[in-house]
Amino acid sequence: MGLSSILVLLSALLPTYALDNGVGRLPGESIHSWNAFQCNIDEDLYLTTAQLMQSLGLQDAGYNYVNIDDCYAEKNRSADGFIVADKVRFKSGMKNLTDKIHDLGFKTGIYSDSGWFTCAGYPGSYQNELRDLTTFQEWGFDYLKYDNCAIPFDDIIREGIMGKYQRMTDAIAQLAKSSGQPPILFSLCEWGISQVWLWGKTMGQSWRTTGDIAPQWDSLANIINFNSFITQSTDFFGRNDMDMVSELGNGNLTFDEAKSHFTAWALMKSPLLIGTDLTTITNETIEVLTNREIIAINQDSVFGQSITPFRWGIGPDWVSNSSFPAQYWSGPSENGTVFMLLNTLNEPSTMFFNLTESPWIRAGRRYSDLWAHTDNGTAIRNFTAEAVPPHGVVALLLKDAGDEPDGLLPLCAQPIEGQCTDQNGTHVS
Repeated sequence: MGLSSILVLLSALLPTYALDNGVGRLPGESIHSWNAFQCNIDEDLYLTTAQLMQSLGLQDAGYNYVNIDDCYAEKNRSADGFIVADKVRFKSGMKNLTDKIHDLGFKTGIYSDSGWFTCAGYPGSYQNELRDLTTFQEWGFDYLKYDNCAIPFDDIIREGIMGKYQRMTDAIAQLAKSSGQPPILFSLCEWGISQVWLWGKTMGQSWRTTGDIAPQWDSLANIINFNSFITQSTDFFGRNDMDMVSELGNGNLTFDEAKSHFTAWALMKSPLLIGTDLTTITNETIEVLTNREIIAINQDSVFGQSITPFRWGIGPDWVSNSSFPAQYWSGPSENGTVFMLLNTLNEPSTMFFNLTESPWIRAGRRYSDLWAHTDNGTAIRNFTAEAVPPHGVVALLLKDAGDEPDGLLPLCAQPIEGQCTDQNGTHVS
């Protein structure tokens, strides 16, 4: 494990004060426009998207936010300093659009930037935080994605990234108090800068941990690897945002890579942010995005933490290897212990582990798999997944099924060397 990985791991263990303002207890499920459309947006696109989310079954699967990204505004503020929606592309007005989307049973999200300008060159919210937030609330928005472009000079801002984002956090609290309305859901898009996993939950409900995702396995692997060291930051008060699950349907991922992408994001409790053009989405992609058993873990109301690795790398000593992220993961859930086996190799792999390698498993017990779409029988002491496809995934939900059969050897399934001991003091191997 390199020094940078050790520092990330140690920093994730530090205690952090958490913002608890009553919103965003669970990861968001939403659709965003940027990855599929960039600036080619208008009011008809978002209304059509909401209607397709209904007809394709995404709303029934829990996706309940329709979010507008960059490029919705005029290039200049009004004479009195307000952001103005593009008069051509949003000719009916933002409030009219959000009302229609709300009528379909969705919430709505908007985008801004913590600097002078957005990443596409439209007005940012620096020094206009409360003014812009008030506008967004009047327009009917429930969610704010807040980007990190066009940073003011140091002699103007005299703050780091953390202080720059604190300005909008303060505006959210101030507006909620003055208006009596719930705080807007706040998504920090600062690209993982300044160890945001240490302080993000003091300001908002999610925070990007890396730069932008790309529709290639190497990009997914890098994001999974980095986030494997900071899983402790995710809980009911906030969570690591691993970026879009949009690469389903946007690039050249194989079906197995797409399943791994979605499964890892969901079980690590990242927000599930679709960025795919729903007019061209395939049935295969819909099948992945609406896997209700996986989504149920993401939305678990009892356990808010991410799954975590119990083995890193691919060597016999399981040392971290950035080219091959952790393959064996587990975590608690309301209905059992969740396991994720992620084949990071470029060839099929048989994956084996002892159940008690996971801290959530009891020794001397048997476990049954609860996934409705699989029948893996009962696991006793260990589990083997045969021929997992390259970059493929196996997800298990194991529930205690009683004591294991008598007479199994060895007497300790995973002993500490020399410490498996009879009550008379005899050490056994």
